[in-house]
Amino acid sequence: MTGKAHYLIFDTAGGPCGIAWTAAGVVRFQLAGEDAGTTRRLLLRHLPDAEAAEPPPAVAAAVAAARRYFAGEEADFTGVPLDLAGQSDFFRAVYDAARRVHWGETTTYGTLARELGAGPEAAREVGQAMAKNPVALIIPCHRVLAAGGKVGGFSAPGGASSKLKMLALEGVSFAPTEPAQQSFGF
Repeated sequence: MTGKAHYLIFDTAGGPCGIAWTAAGVVRFQLAGEDAGTTRRLLLRHLPDAEAAEPPPAVAAAVAAARRYFAGEEADFTGVPLDLAGQSDFFRAVYDAARRVHWGETTTYGTLARELGAGPEAAREVGQAMAKNPVALIIPCHRVLAAGGKVGGFSAPGGASSKLKMLALEGVSFAPTEPAQQSFGF
């Protein structure tokens, strides 16, 4: 983290979210907790000295995009400036690769590892990077799946069910497909 952190708790159709930033960019994004107090507590657990403030224009744009996202509208976070100071070079590379997975698309931990020039054994480290993602949604870790297209874990409030809901907002479904042929009714 670079410098003093500020934060904002804001309402979305998905519940109250939180965002924290420094002069360098967004340092933390908190997906909705049960209520605004829970979201604030979860956010400040990682940034206990952050102060509530009105966001600068780039952060306000990220807030507006998050509101659109949870309203089911396509939202692009690739231009949001981030403060990832303190993250390892490998985690930063993983986060950069994950940011290239766009609305309605998914990838896997193994695919991201291969994109980074690592073998399938690095898929576990990619998963660890996703689990420690400080800016969920902005770095779309919910779009990264386990092998075979399985949902995999999700460290945000609500766990894998939250991941499924977020993917559903983007039109990604895990429901079984309807058979091409209908059976007879007897």
